[in-house]
Amino acid sequence: MGPPGLLAARASPRSQFGLDSRRSGDCLVGSRMALALLFAGQGAQRLGMGKSLHDSSGAARALYGEAREVLGWDLAKVSFEGPESELTETRVCQPALFVHGLALVAALKERGLLPRVDMALGLSLGEVTACAAADVFDFQTGLRIVAERGRLMQGACERSTGAMAAVIGKPRDAVSSLCLEFDVEAANFNAPGQIIISGEKPKIAAAVAAAKDRGMRVMELNVAGAYHSRLMEPARAAFEAFLRGIPFAAPRLQVFSNATGRAVSDPAEIKAALARQVVSPVLWEDCMRSAAAAGASEFWELGPGGVLAGLARRTERSWVVRSMAEYADLAA
Repeated sequence: MGPPGLLAARASPRSQFGLDSRRSGDCLVGSRMALALLFAGQGAQRLGMGKSLHDSSGAARALYGEAREVLGWDLAKVSFEGPESELTETRVCQPALFVHGLALVAALKERGLLPRVDMALGLSLGEVTACAAADVFDFQTGLRIVAERGRLMQGACERSTGAMAAVIGKPRDAVSSLCLEFDVEAANFNAPGQIIISGEKPKIAAAVAAAKDRGMRVMELNVAGAYHSRLMEPARAAFEAFLRGIPFAAPRLQVFSNATGRAVSDPAEIKAALARQVVSPVLWEDCMRSAAAAGASEFWELGPGGVLAGLARRTERSWVVRSMAEYADLAA
């Protein structure tokens, strides 16, 4: 049992992180604070991320040790020491962010600083981290899933010439019209006025040039490929096949699908949504609004960079958001 106000984990044969909420359907029971955990997506990685967790928390260090056994290479070394060019590779940064997010959960629990959690959300690959936190699958299974996802997506990037760009300050319908005109796709609806488009590099370049000529604020992003677009279809198909043989359990927390922006609880639907998400838009703003509508009163971002906290404040300034990336942040 943790300090007053904190609840102990419910023992279960399949519960690894011990995060469990009491729910009646999709409605939270009672009027206590409802806490939602947020997990980062690709692009949030930072060289050195997680080192203080590894050095100061035995629970976090154990996860990095497990990761080395599962992956067959030293994720901790690449995360802490680089080189940065290797950390930014899709096949590396996706498992690195997965482990970092769950290392923060483990360190918080170890110190008795994690209250009862009700929801878990993640942006793009962070949705896999959220599912692991909700005990849809265990840590090792989740790590295998995210490593395969990263490997397949990197392969799809290498076999295509894709690009992405951010459109700032425009509503969804205006961005949708731009996408239709230049045969590109909306990839991320991150927050009001922040939408990412994705597609073949020449088409993205043409869309960016035209948007700038029309007075729109738009910038190309430094990414390896056209994520969440039809150029990722080979990765989606292979990932779907990979997931077929992996058992998913019902989540112990409320989780939300990037593909729909809504809560999802059926294991088969969670699995299908994770595969679909590879080629479909990430409806992150919708996920956050759905969590708030379901009763979330506080959001804790567990990941580097503070990106998700920034998007949350851009979406709704009244939301209570806290960011944690390293050991010193846990008690801040």
